Amino acid sequence: MRILMVTDAWRPQVNGVVHTLERLSETLKTQGVETHFLTPNIFRTLPLPTYPDIRLALTTPRHVAGLIADSNADHIHIVTEGPLGIMARRYCRANGRPFTTSYHTRFPEYLSARLPVPERWAYNWLRDFHNSGQGTLVATQSLADDLAARGFNKLKPWTRGVDTEHFRPDKRGDLPYPRPIFLSVGRVAIEKNLPAFLDLDLPGSKVVVGDGPERAKLMARYPDTHFLGHRPSGELAELYASADVFVFPSRTDTFGNVIIESLSSGTPVAAYPVTGPIDIVGDGIGGKVSEDLRQACLDALTVSRTEARERAMRYSWKTCADMFMDTVNEALGRREKLAA
Repeated sequence: MRILMVTDAWRPQVNGVVHTLERLSETLKTQGVETHFLTPNIFRTLPLPTYPDIRLALTTPRHVAGLIADSNADHIHIVTEGPLGIMARRYCRANGRPFTTSYHTRFPEYLSARLPVPERWAYNWLRDFHNSGQGTLVATQSLADDLAARGFNKLKPWTRGVDTEHFRPDKRGDLPYPRPIFLSVGRVAIEKNLPAFLDLDLPGSKVVVGDGPERAKLMARYPDTHFLGHRPSGELAELYASADVFVFPSRTDTFGNVIIESLSSGTPVAAYPVTGPIDIVGDGIGGKVSEDLRQACLDALTVSRTEARERAMRYSWKTCADMFMDTVNEALGRREKLAA
């Protein structure tokens, strides 16, 4: 089987969407499924306003339609709702091609954080975009419940995975900072809500790993925080394992791959009780969630690191790939039924 993934998010971006697609593709290959990608990298691009690290493809619906037709794909999966995703959806609808989508980003919340645009406007548009496909993959039950309440239908479960051989507790070592060490990893951008973490009165040290448009501003505002920038995967695994608590202050992520990477490293998580954290550690195993993020951080210090690791073992890339293919096969089955 050949599957074409249409995504506006791709390298050199470093985020959960890109990571998920890469690992999904690797896993599907072992199952005899070829994945091909239609990304901004083959087009001229322009920076997304207010977020220049994200590049938007400059192309035409006719050009995209030709590329999709030439791909000879058995199935089309639309990953994002950007220019390429919009043009791919247009092609599918015009040609009677079934397609699936995935909901990775709380775009309405991201947009309203940057521009005075009511969230309901964006949700109305997104509902129409996703409901026109044969299935929308969502990472957590709490996200599915939220979207269903907003009128989204055909929602399909799609978990994430973690490399438990790479992210391991035995990589724990000494860091040159006073303990306890509270670590946060991810894009340093406004929607990640880092000030909610950095403003907390906590003992020990705060460490932030990652890069992004807010980094310079936050470094100036929080001189006592250790900003380490982007770190290679090997060093990142050591940082996860060597921290005492992983802090996830975002309120808008739909999952949080970094959460299960931390858990796999044996490091408990502190977060708000929102989509992602509440689904993964909301029961108190592996971490603590609370509207009082400071208390969650302090309580997480007492969480069993062994239980954190055990919680991560629930998440595998094989399960992620199997769930993805369940939705694809269902969509193809509908097409075959219609053709008959």
